[in-house]
Amino acid sequence: MENQKRPETMERITTPVLAQAFIDEQLQAIKAQVGDKKVLLALSGGVDSSVVAALLIKAIGRNLVCVHVNHGLLRKGEPEQVIRVFRDEMDANLVYVDAVDRFLDKLAGVADPEQKRKIIGAEFIRVFEEEARKQQGIEFLAQGTIYPDILESGPVKAHHNVGGLPEDLQFELVEPLKFLFKDEVRMVGKTLGLPDGMVYRQPFPGPGLGVRCVGAITRDRLEAVRESDAILREEFAKNGLEGKVWQYFTIVPDFKTVGIRDGKRTDEWPVVLRAVNTRDAMSATVEDVPFALLQHITARITSEVKGVNRVLFDLTPKPTGTIEWE
Repeated sequence: MENQKRPETMERITTPVLAQAFIDEQLQAIKAQVGDKKVLLALSGGVDSSVVAALLIKAIGRNLVCVHVNHGLLRKGEPEQVIRVFRDEMDANLVYVDAVDRFLDKLAGVADPEQKRKIIGAEFIRVFEEEARKQQGIEFLAQGTIYPDILESGPVKAHHNVGGLPEDLQFELVEPLKFLFKDEVRMVGKTLGLPDGMVYRQPFPGPGLGVRCVGAITRDRLEAVRESDAILREEFAKNGLEGKVWQYFTIVPDFKTVGIRDGKRTDEWPVVLRAVNTRDAMSATVEDVPFALLQHITARITSEVKGVNRVLFDLTPKPTGTIEWE
């Protein structure tokens, strides 16, 4: 691909005024590139794809076809948020694909982390290809490529699946954010009117909760990850840690521990809490979460999340531990 270097004269987008100028410039560029043709976008609900979606909706309206694939590995409330924001509030041409059973059936009994990633990635490509073939008149594919993707991974964001689509579906790319850094993308998203929960969404791995349900994924343990994660996020938001801590989440490993509930012995899972700060994700420190808050979160998780009798806090920085467990 040509022109993959950020122009030296390009000013950093640090204010709403600069963000609006960028938006106005991109609206013209998108209209010039696309005309009255249709554009396809895999809309995950992450920051990059959401900002691209909002930008293209403003430029070409319902000629943007957004495909949101729910593979069952998203955080609590995320599919509903995508539908509410884009279909209900922005009148997007949104195709929602419930592929939960399809993904979880493929992942059943698979414990190796890399194998899980490959299955999730390959199945996503297949689902997206099927939806793409149902559409008529698509000539362009929009991507949430940002500048660090070009610097670190080459010109195409692999998890957005262009490289995996069949030859006859090699659409022309639309990448309006390709020269922006993440903080600039957030500024543009805020200026476009996207909700804070979407604009300032934490980093989230491509395989989603699949790498936080450690080992072979089961539906009940996956639900324990989702519910405990929702409690952790809710409590961090209530206690002023949202936005202060770079990333925080829960993990449920594939083993059980002995416990006591209602005077009876239980064999249930532990939940591990992870909260880290970093500048570049190459190294990370552990957030000093107040002990009283940890106790409160523990009480909520052990009483509200089915199948859990123990909560642990991961004190390991990176190195030696990675940020994710898988």
